[in-house]
Amino acid sequence: MMRWAEEPVLSSSDHAINKIVVVAEGATFLHVAALLEREELIRSRSAFVRLGKSQEADRKIQPGEYELNGAMPPADILSKLLTGRVLLHTVTIPEGYTVNQIADVLEERQITNRAEFLGLASDKAFMKTLGIAAETVEGYLFPDTYRFAKGTAAKDVIKTMVEQLDRVMTEEWQTKANDMNLTVHQILTLASVIEKETGSGDERPHISSVFHNRLKKRIPLQSDPTVIYGLPNFDGNLRKKDLSHASPYNTYRWAGLPPGPIASPGAESIRAALYPATSKFLYFVSRNDGTHHFSATLMEHNRAVEKYQKRPFKREPQSQTSVRPATHDLAFVKGVS
Repeated sequence: MMRWAEEPVLSSSDHAINKIVVVAEGATFLHVAALLEREELIRSRSAFVRLGKSQEADRKIQPGEYELNGAMPPADILSKLLTGRVLLHTVTIPEGYTVNQIADVLEERQITNRAEFLGLASDKAFMKTLGIAAETVEGYLFPDTYRFAKGTAAKDVIKTMVEQLDRVMTEEWQTKANDMNLTVHQILTLASVIEKETGSGDERPHISSVFHNRLKKRIPLQSDPTVIYGLPNFDGNLRKKDLSHASPYNTYRWAGLPPGPIASPGAESIRAALYPATSKFLYFVSRNDGTHHFSATLMEHNRAVEKYQKRPFKREPQSQTSVRPATHDLAFVKGVS
């Protein structure tokens, strides 16, 4: 009878279908045995309980989501429960996502609790354990494809994503940042702005060159994404009054880099921040096809604005702020986006 009970429910030739079984936090071994029997994954709950007692496993099973099938011997099922080999789910965090967007994705996929995640994202004591000296973990959560179990603690998710960034930020890149008299935090900040400004990989070094050239000349970066990040309630439309908003992230009002990253930059944007193209570009304007026109002078930039922005949208005037040469004063141009 015991030999029969300890055999798999199905043979290997039966093409057993995998089943998802959830072991709740605090579930007793008897409850788990009953669950396995009900799902036809074991033949006898009493035999499984005796098997567990023989290994002193009564209080050692790990909660979580398990993928099991009837062709597995009860001993293998028990081993999986004891070692916590839970089912892992693939989740992709896109480049350019903010902490809030990342929290939304993780909660939607039931990976972790959104409120807990956001609470830890700005917990100074927790961030110190990760080696982050910033206001939040914004920009330090590397966008990548991960495999997490459902119900993973938020601290473990954040730790995994920060550790992935540490692997990407090689010693060579950290040395390069130091040679540029920039901290890793500043590089991540610049990279995040580059990430939000273009989706075209080939353009990133040129976008970077514009910002590096402006930083050297102490010209405001004038990046719309930084303004948007600092707005308390953004409805999808950037207006003229928003360019005067008193946020420290408003790079129309303040020269230099914003206080910190505005999103999670990918590896290519970090590379672009560290290795900008050699150029004299100070301006760029969208061609409305996902790419940009780059200019070294305001006159050339204004011609590009007329060509790519002003003419197509004359019926619906937009706005753009540019910098007057020499004075660095802001000039509001009507009818430009």
